[in-house]
Amino acid sequence: MTGTKHVPDVPALPDAPAVSDAPDVLGAPDTSDAPGTSDAPDEVPATDDRDPAQVVTDMVDHVLALAGTWTAWDGRPVPAGDRLYTPHKAIRRVADHMVDHLAELEARLVGEETRPDHWHASTTTTAADLAPFTGVDLDEARSRLTRLARIWANRLEALTPDQLDRSPGKGWTFRQLAFHTAESAYYADCVGALPAGGTPGSASDRTTKRQHP
Repeated sequence: MTGTKHVPDVPALPDAPAVSDAPDVLGAPDTSDAPGTSDAPDEVPATDDRDPAQVVTDMVDHVLALAGTWTAWDGRPVPAGDRLYTPHKAIRRVADHMVDHLAELEARLVGEETRPDHWHASTTTTAADLAPFTGVDLDEARSRLTRLARIWANRLEALTPDQLDRSPGKGWTFRQLAFHTAESAYYADCVGALPAGGTPGSASDRTTKRQHP
């Protein structure tokens, strides 16, 4: 997944509140990102013959290509289903998702129990999520995500094919885990590529994947 997508013209969104610390959706706490719950039969990620390390690094390249347009953001969150997304929230979720499953992978390799998931994930839009996204923020995101991508790539490239497909511990195989982590592009796709005016369209116009936590 590379490049950016066209953003169609849509009506302007209502002004966002200055701070939102309430969940974007009602219901039970979201635990679908939790290590150890990723082995549900109906949730197994699809894989193919691509190098899983490349799949993760390509995802980060895609996210950062979109983020390169976000300094034009006008401060109005983008609705996606029953969630709201902003540039900072997208970067937060991509980074947290990468950290979460990397920690799962490392724990399983050494025979440790994976830690329970306590992310607020996408259910909450924080005051920090609503901050302007500046050139400095873009630089920070590039440094953060490219380093995380290299850690993922270095770890995956050090594994044997058997370790990738017959992985220790409870959960998806490490190959499936890498392909699932690459689905983090969803968060950036919800914001999309912003035009010079900075007004986003509804994320439903640009994304077709299932809603992520």
